[in-house]
Amino acid sequence: MKTSDFGAKTFDFKDFFTFEMANNHQGSVSHGKKIIKEVASVAKEFGVRGAVKLQLRELDTFIHPDYKKRDDLKHIPRFLSTRLSKGDFKELVDATVASGLHTMATPFDEPSVDILEELGVEIIKVASASALDFPLLQKISEKEKPVIVSVGGLTIADIDKVVSFLEHRGVYFALMHCVAIYPTPSEKMFLRQIEIMKNRYPHLTVGFSTHEPPSNTSIIGLAYAKGARIFEKHVGVPAEGIKLNSYSASPEELRLWIMAFIEARNACGDCEAKERPIDEAEARDLQSLKRCVYAKNDIRVGQKIARDEVFFAMPMLSSVHLESGQFKEGLVADRDYKSGEALSIAILPKNFDKKAVIYGAVRQAKGMLNEAKIPLSHDFTVEISHHYGLENFEHVGCIIIDCINREYAKKLIVQFANQFHPTHYHKIKDESFHVLWGAMEIEVEGRKKALYPGDTLWVPRGVWHSFKTDTGVIFEEISTTSMEANGDSFYIDKKIAKMTRDSRKTRLLNWGRHQFDN
Repeated sequence: MKTSDFGAKTFDFKDFFTFEMANNHQGSVSHGKKIIKEVASVAKEFGVRGAVKLQLRELDTFIHPDYKKRDDLKHIPRFLSTRLSKGDFKELVDATVASGLHTMATPFDEPSVDILEELGVEIIKVASASALDFPLLQKISEKEKPVIVSVGGLTIADIDKVVSFLEHRGVYFALMHCVAIYPTPSEKMFLRQIEIMKNRYPHLTVGFSTHEPPSNTSIIGLAYAKGARIFEKHVGVPAEGIKLNSYSASPEELRLWIMAFIEARNACGDCEAKERPIDEAEARDLQSLKRCVYAKNDIRVGQKIARDEVFFAMPMLSSVHLESGQFKEGLVADRDYKSGEALSIAILPKNFDKKAVIYGAVRQAKGMLNEAKIPLSHDFTVEISHHYGLENFEHVGCIIIDCINREYAKKLIVQFANQFHPTHYHKIKDESFHVLWGAMEIEVEGRKKALYPGDTLWVPRGVWHSFKTDTGVIFEEISTTSMEANGDSFYIDKKIAKMTRDSRKTRLLNWGRHQFDN
């Protein structure tokens, strides 16, 4: 458990398991301890982090006095028959701590919130039935504990209310997709809700509270692939006179469930990676299936090679030979080649390829905009800024997309990982930056400031500023009318200052066919 800079209790929810005991303790402390022992053993076997979750109700006030003796109402007889005292719950909490698992409890009323605090419970779980119980949520928010909220049966509008309520009170919390059908058939799971919630609340951890039959171990893998990172399962231990319900897992069923999770996690790969690593064995195998470029007839040194003077065929002999995808008509032979001989990659031009840099930058920028879900209209122009030349664009520069330029102006700035934009100021233009995606560092008059999505910064006229990014960034530049065409950027580097604007810019009409003017 950690405390954030503003005082809220935080918690690492990633790949966290909630083992829900509910009333499976059957009102017996000894049986509850047996469940904790068995669950902790399974968690330790697979090295997973988790918590045993209890349910707390102050039954004397939670149930209306006129209904306590009714046996025709769902849940009430079960709650009363499995009742435990505060001391009993203390024994279960202590047993959980001793087992190495975290402690968690679901309070169903305000007195239970105070009880769980007295018991030293670490994490509060809000049941789906209580997710819109705002008096209870208010009480929970006052305890400064991490919270997990199940949202079974809630519409998106309802979830918005819950998120807003807890955020306004500074609660550190996560959401759990849940279908409150016991057991839940596969066709009722609607696991796409996990994606919907992750897109709508990207700053929150989203989990999955499961109620499918324990024999169904495929669902947890699908939920993980959809983005769930907290997993809740009802657990119990069969015993003489004790039969588990249709959605609670025995220790052996729990083992199979966690094994399915681990298999899914391994299959999905590193969730932090930008793209998948290419295995050497895979690369070698694909290389063996590629086609090599062979001379159809004898080719003389210095000869421009036409398409009909070569043929493509496997095997691809080695990495020093030309692949079919690398061939372009007009390549010049570096030496004599006999008919049937593989052409060398030495035939590729050594000079700087301006088009390759521009086309590569366009493709990369379009990919970043797609990933950030930032659409563009058909009406825009593009500038590639390369202050030290296109050959150094990988390190210095950015892509500027001009969207609007009237009395006011809007540009989108796309900067790739590890790119830097040199120090400069504007005499006419007053501008503000608004980060949409990624992260950047801006230096204003020698002072550095990190900006993240949602952050804004005003840069007045005449103020020196530069910016860079380690990860890649897309931000809006909103300003007065842009006068760049008239030379309104003044650089501190004298080499850049002496350059004409056209020598440090390449303009594109649009993305379409990559037309550029210099």
